[in-house]
Amino acid sequence: MKYIFLNLKRFDIPTEFGGVNRLAPVPEWGKTVVESTQEKLSAYSPEQVTFAAFLPEAHLLSAAAARETDSPLHLGSQGVHRLDTAPGGNFGAFTTSLPAAAVCAMGMEWTLIGHCEERNNYAQILAEAGVHDPEAVNRLLNQEVRAAAARGLKILYCIGEKSEEQENWQQVLQAQIETGLAGVDRSQVVIAYEPVWSIGPGKTPADKSYITKVARFVKQLTGGMDIVYGGGLKSDNASMLASIDEIDGGLIALTRFSGEIGFYPDEYLEIIRLYLGN
Repeated sequence: MKYIFLNLKRFDIPTEFGGVNRLAPVPEWGKTVVESTQEKLSAYSPEQVTFAAFLPEAHLLSAAAARETDSPLHLGSQGVHRLDTAPGGNFGAFTTSLPAAAVCAMGMEWTLIGHCEERNNYAQILAEAGVHDPEAVNRLLNQEVRAAAARGLKILYCIGEKSEEQENWQQVLQAQIETGLAGVDRSQVVIAYEPVWSIGPGKTPADKSYITKVARFVKQLTGGMDIVYGGGLKSDNASMLASIDEIDGGLIALTRFSGEIGFYPDEYLEIIRLYLGN
């Protein structure tokens, strides 16, 4: 099975507010993404490839409403709170946070947990308290994974090492996996590998040999869990990533990185064609 994930980040911000949403007005954006892709994605066998898109909260309902019953495009949230609602207990007063129950109620099937941006956020909060403890970040993420799994959500769990962690990348990734996925049915989880040290303007992208050695390590450590490349599946690396047997897919965000940068459905579909070879 191959997996093509789409993380639509902050596409709830139009250009006039400094964002990169050029596709549609905010109330219609999720609907536009689904309607402009699901029919063409139907050309691929669901037995061979799974498509899932993670959207900002503002777009979840319009996307769900536009999704046809047999749509090949599954939908997910960009995270869940580490606590969930409980009958007779906490009814969900997690102001600014989205509990897993709400994600399910909105028709989502997937959620994204542990993205490097979320890891950085937790690390910054801990640093304000004078704490530098990557394992604490892993434990907090494990609470999110458990909450999502308890609701039956499928999880894309991100791991990755920073530049200062490269020397010990195996220990870093092992801790992220073993602590982050402790006590969880791993059949509900796909791993996304983000080489954090190589992502961003002016940085050298991880090459085939590096991605391959990491994927092999993760496969051996986890007993063969599915792993996708989370550092950005693009038109210029799709063929290379497709040639790595240990990589089971990729994570797309932006489709255009210069000029009118942003997400464009036709370019998204072309990246998929380049990766899958048809």
